[in-house]
Amino acid sequence: MQKIFPTTLALLLALLPPLVAKAAPSGTPAAQPLPAPIAASLRDAQLPPAHAAFFVQRVDAAQPLLAHNASRAMNPASTMKLVTTYAALELLGPAHTWKTQALSEAPPRDGVLAGNLYLKGSGDPGLTQERLWLFLRQLRARGVSTISGDVVLDRSDFRLPPHDPAAFDNEPLRPYNAGPDALLANFKSLRVTLIPDPLTKNVSAVLDTPADELRIEQRLTLADGPCGDWREKIALTMNGNLLTLSGSFAATCGEKALHVSPWPATVQVGQLFRALWKEIGGSLNGRVRDGETPASARVLATHESPPLAETVRDVNKWSNNVMARQIFLALAGERPATPEAARARIGEWLRDKGIDGVIIDNGAGLSREARISAAGLGRLLLAAWQSPVMPELVASLPVAGSDGTLKKRLGDSAAAGRAHLKTGYIEGVRAIAGYVMDRHGQRWVVVGFLNDAQMKNGSKPLDALVRWVAER
Repeated sequence: MQKIFPTTLALLLALLPPLVAKAAPSGTPAAQPLPAPIAASLRDAQLPPAHAAFFVQRVDAAQPLLAHNASRAMNPASTMKLVTTYAALELLGPAHTWKTQALSEAPPRDGVLAGNLYLKGSGDPGLTQERLWLFLRQLRARGVSTISGDVVLDRSDFRLPPHDPAAFDNEPLRPYNAGPDALLANFKSLRVTLIPDPLTKNVSAVLDTPADELRIEQRLTLADGPCGDWREKIALTMNGNLLTLSGSFAATCGEKALHVSPWPATVQVGQLFRALWKEIGGSLNGRVRDGETPASARVLATHESPPLAETVRDVNKWSNNVMARQIFLALAGERPATPEAARARIGEWLRDKGIDGVIIDNGAGLSREARISAAGLGRLLLAAWQSPVMPELVASLPVAGSDGTLKKRLGDSAAAGRAHLKTGYIEGVRAIAGYVMDRHGQRWVVVGFLNDAQMKNGSKPLDALVRWVAER
């Protein structure tokens, strides 16, 4: 996962070099020597070729140009989002939307809603604070000023196992670790802007996300030197409603947005709802709690999300994990949605395309268990090129040297502005996959996986792969 929420993770991934190979799919050539620039880059990065897998094929060709360890199941990190988003575009359609409803058992009278207000979610991946504000404005416009009862959060559209945000890498406050939710609001996160002041030698922390009771204790020291990986120099602790920031922050960083996920879902939505409702002049006499909507409740207002075609752009451009998990669950095809049903439906879709052996886990790639072969993902991208949803999928991918997670990569190469590629990064894994246009205007599917627990500089061999294709 990257910005809006980064996939940079501090963890120890016990990957098994080399992973067990499967039989090569038909049409995959025997092992062949690696192109010199790629082989040299692997040597420079001290990465054994056995821990790398590459697949390159022109979109209109019958055979791959390069297939190195291509049939070996490997961890793809966030390139797994290509499977999830392509499946969603085909199975749900680019115009698919999610609806969030506000319901009550009695209409408002003289601005007062007697009883409870029910907020029922359907798994909208992008119910940001701005969209929630507009949704609440609808309620105010429909005559609701005072809610005499409780605000009841109805999450019954998802049936999920307990989620531990610390399980993956012991970083429970990082938004990339947020779990899916049928009533996900603002990615289950808060935004704090850090503002250095070299004159006073202080750092200010400004809370940009409305929260009714959050307090911030800022213990950051202003440092000299380069900004570097500034996020890794800040420690976060949460005690009740007190968020403490400690560590150092370089003046050369300028203003930076720090995203944190400090609360369980009910608390987070409650804090955001109370703050926004108060901002627009509403009052709440009760509390915010979980529950289900009674059959007798009637709809007061509905918020409809942007279409899926727009949503997948946020997922793939910025590698947003929790949004990918929401889309994954939308594929379950039943309500309440379960991860098992989503995996079964995607598995059937993959088998229809002749691709097996995929372990998709949570659909986001933030997983040590997820597996797919470079050839499997490559053949899926070849199928996507012939799909009616190809324009939406390609447009969702970062453009080399231009935007998303590739904004600062490959800008000095022939791939700049000519490669649409999804990146992947967790500790011990680097990956890249998508489409590259060469100097003659030919389009190529390119997939590269590196799985090595000791990897230090994995992006360079993948960049070498993309450069090699783009410069053909």
